[in-house]
Amino acid sequence: MVPENGSGRRVGSRATFPQPCAGNHKDIEDATVNKIALWLCTFTLSVAVCAVLLLPISILSNEVLLTFPQSYYMQWLNGSLIHGLWNLVFLFSNLSLVFLMPFAYFFTESEGFAGSRKGVMARVYEAVVLLLLLALLVLGIVWVASALLHDNIARKSLYDLWEYYLPYLYSGISLFGVLLLLLCTPFGLSRMFSVTGKLLVKPRLLEDVEDTLSCTSFEEDSLCRKLKKIEGSSTTSCWVKLNMEAMQKEYRTVQRKRIALEMRGKASPWQRNLGYPLAMLVLLALTVMCVLMVCFNVLELLLDEAAMPRGMEDPHLGMASFSMFGSLGAAVQVVLILYLMVSSVVGFYSSPLFTGLLPRAQDTNLTQIIANCVSLLILSSALPVFSRTLGITRFDLLGDFGRYNWLGNFYIVFLYNMLFAGLTSASLIKTVTWAVQRELIRAFGLHRLPLTVSRSTVPFRLLLASGLSKIQ
Repeated sequence: MVPENGSGRRVGSRATFPQPCAGNHKDIEDATVNKIALWLCTFTLSVAVCAVLLLPISILSNEVLLTFPQSYYMQWLNGSLIHGLWNLVFLFSNLSLVFLMPFAYFFTESEGFAGSRKGVMARVYEAVVLLLLLALLVLGIVWVASALLHDNIARKSLYDLWEYYLPYLYSGISLFGVLLLLLCTPFGLSRMFSVTGKLLVKPRLLEDVEDTLSCTSFEEDSLCRKLKKIEGSSTTSCWVKLNMEAMQKEYRTVQRKRIALEMRGKASPWQRNLGYPLAMLVLLALTVMCVLMVCFNVLELLLDEAAMPRGMEDPHLGMASFSMFGSLGAAVQVVLILYLMVSSVVGFYSSPLFTGLLPRAQDTNLTQIIANCVSLLILSSALPVFSRTLGITRFDLLGDFGRYNWLGNFYIVFLYNMLFAGLTSASLIKTVTWAVQRELIRAFGLHRLPLTVSRSTVPFRLLLASGLSKIQ
């Protein structure tokens, strides 16, 4: 028995408090690390958005100053402001690409050095050390590459790192981004038609929503009955559980498809018969316009040296329009630049090499988020150089964007324009021909033919008769 004092409280008893679990400390630490990494990713995406809007803002600012040359309210909009904006975007984009994103990856993967006290600061120390080692490795590799190509520049870079080495490194990063845009944009321009077709409601001649909706409803009911049958059974095997999880996932997919089809079936006749053809015509016009502008730029490269992309220090805004068609041409340039950026993102995530990076709702880990931020930053920071190299705009590159070494090489710029025009034309022709053939086969009901029957051997009279019966 423990003695009690006069107040009835036990004497000599020790108060016990619940000790914090080690797992809770670990979860709090991981949550803090993930929060910091997400902040860095948010900053990187903000820089990427600013890089995309650099050229549109510069072009529109010039047109505003041309329209209101003596306006008191437009005095703040000048060349020094735009030039400073370009320098800031260049600085933060390279800072995010070279330091912040690698640090975010190492920070999330680190656990602290062996024998050190665990915590967030231990992870910071390990991430900083790994980042320094990576920086030394990259510096050594690029210095060796510069020594093999330009021995004099390599010697100077040892004494003046900021003046010689960093522009060389930035030039290599920009060249990689521009080459990535060259591969993704033509493919994305062709994919834009199919992506837009999935978002819009097609005319009844090209798509029978009611038929597809009924088939999807039957499939959903069948999966629902199978799930109820498995849940009612007394079998607890692991294979049954795996089969049930796969079937539940398939059921949710079919259910989402059915809901989307129901919403598409409620579309108005104007949206069904006018929206889809108009959107396809707008996409086709923008794509053809891009190809024609690139072809015209190729001719200018052969005839005029001024068509080469170059940098400038003072933009001289408000002096003259950067398009021969005035404000209308400048607006078209802005639309084309944004359209090329959207197409490059679509092509990037549609390519087989980068399909695994596509973010999925509530199923994307932090490493994948960091990889997406890096990819979008590379694409967006290369967009101004990409647009000026192709001749989409005549606005010359400002600040350090115009200091890239390869911009003055005529053969690289000329070959780049030819490859873009050729790849885009080939992708467009293939997409249009295959899309027309696929929609005609689906509209005439020939997609229901058995696989043993070759659709290319279907007589033209049968195709015409099937089409006439559909129209009637």
